[in-house]
Amino acid sequence: MITSSHFNIESEIYMTQSMTAEALFAQVKQMPAKERIKFFSLIAINAFQETDYTHEQVFGHLRNATFSAEEAAEFLEISLPTLRRYVQSGRLKPSTIIGRSQLFSSADLRLLKQKIHKE
Repeated sequence: MITSSHFNIESEIYMTQSMTAEALFAQVKQMPAKERIKFFSLIAINAFQETDYTHEQVFGHLRNATFSAEEAAEFLEISLPTLRRYVQSGRLKPSTIIGRSQLFSSADLRLLKQKIHKE
């Protein structure tokens, strides 16, 4: 169902070419509930169509990140005690130690994960 308020939104968008998010949200709040649901469904369907993201697009910002022991264990899909055994045996070395906390580089974790999956 398209109401006159929908035409107002469309005409305002096309006329100004620079509607703010706040102004659009104010217009959306005035829509009937069913139309809001359709609106957000359309956004979800159309805005996120690209499904073949590269590893770099998803994880590129983590290239130089360090991870806590808990995060590292979760990434490696192993238990925290297993991670500790890997550290004790030298299979994994922390990149940084702060007090009693060990931090692990994402590069080292990626390499170890590849080795684990090959075993």
